[in-house]
Amino acid sequence: MTTVLPPRAAPSRGPLLVWAGVAVALTAVNLRTAVTGFTPLLEIIGDDLGYGLALAGLLGTVPAVVFGVFGFLAPVVTRRFGLERTATAALGLTAVSLLLRAFSTGPVTLVVSTVAALAGIGAVNVVVVPLVKAWFGHRVGLWTSTYLLLMQTGQFVAPLLAVPIADAASWRVSVGVWALPAALTAVVWFAVSARLPADHHAPATGSVATGRSMRIGRSTTVWGLVVLFAMLTLSNYSIITWVPSVLTDAGATDGFGGAMVGLYSAWGVAAALVVPQVATRVPNPFGVVVTCSIALVVGYVGLIVAPRDLAVLWMCALGIGVSTFPLCMTLINQRTRTPQGASSVSGFVQGLGYLLAAVGPVGLGLLREATGSWTAPLVVLAVSAVPSTLAGWYACRPRFVEDEEPALL
Repeated sequence: MTTVLPPRAAPSRGPLLVWAGVAVALTAVNLRTAVTGFTPLLEIIGDDLGYGLALAGLLGTVPAVVFGVFGFLAPVVTRRFGLERTATAALGLTAVSLLLRAFSTGPVTLVVSTVAALAGIGAVNVVVVPLVKAWFGHRVGLWTSTYLLLMQTGQFVAPLLAVPIADAASWRVSVGVWALPAALTAVVWFAVSARLPADHHAPATGSVATGRSMRIGRSTTVWGLVVLFAMLTLSNYSIITWVPSVLTDAGATDGFGGAMVGLYSAWGVAAALVVPQVATRVPNPFGVVVTCSIALVVGYVGLIVAPRDLAVLWMCALGIGVSTFPLCMTLINQRTRTPQGASSVSGFVQGLGYLLAAVGPVGLGLLREATGSWTAPLVVLAVSAVPSTLAGWYACRPRFVEDEEPALL
């Protein structure tokens, strides 16, 4: 018979809990600013540092790869140092690296500092999920919505400010300014972690979580989450990268293409508010996956048939379609028993998911060049809804990863 010991509670549920909430909120704001506050400046920085389109393309591909690699490594660090201390170190690394990127004197420094900054963010991507479970396990839906909403806010605001700040001051100021919120968040997590015992959130002796996370690759629920996350990330990166080109090739202006990507991104706010609440109240939220898959197919087929005339409708459909992102983040907590289990599953799902999705934008771009139109790439993206739906069936089943099979003990 399986015995489950409850996760350890924080030593204080008063002021320390409030500060943990502040830290989670600040962490969420920092999850995408290092990327979206940088990409609008690639051409400006390239003119100053002397690099061309090839390096700019590499810098655009780096985030998914780095998020994937360091997503795998984050749970190893958390098992040794704890969630809060890992968040402190990762955000500190990001802050220092963003400052170094602002003072880059050439392409090599720029690439190295970018990789280092995103390494910290990649670790935080993983850690923030079990931190929500560890501190706010009684309000997982609410806090998942909160941090995803703040993440979307940071993702949206950073590119809006990037060029105006660069015009008013310089690209170095525009890039370096995002080191300040990262450093502030690291300080808050340090203050929280300094008041915690060394074994805080460590697995208790005899807990079923002990040792299981090392073999989570044998869990069908975990693999369902991996494929679901990979397919939605593939869609997200492909939409952001190529939809403006799809629309301009159909006769739309560059401004219209950018506006449509903004419309698409705005749906992420609605998804962050609604989907986690549904996922925590419905035992099996598979209906969300089906709805999202249908929306993606409608959006992609619409872009093939009438890319310019009904673009607003298709972008709304695509924005609804990637709502499986907040679903995945919520299910990682809902399908694990402890913060340690959530950390391991989060690292495995996001690490492998980002790496699988990283090949998407490049592969679709090559397919566009080979076929001479966007029809084939859009068909591929529409077909990706099939494995996404099948994976969602396994990911949404109401069961814990730790309980799936005795071999995981």
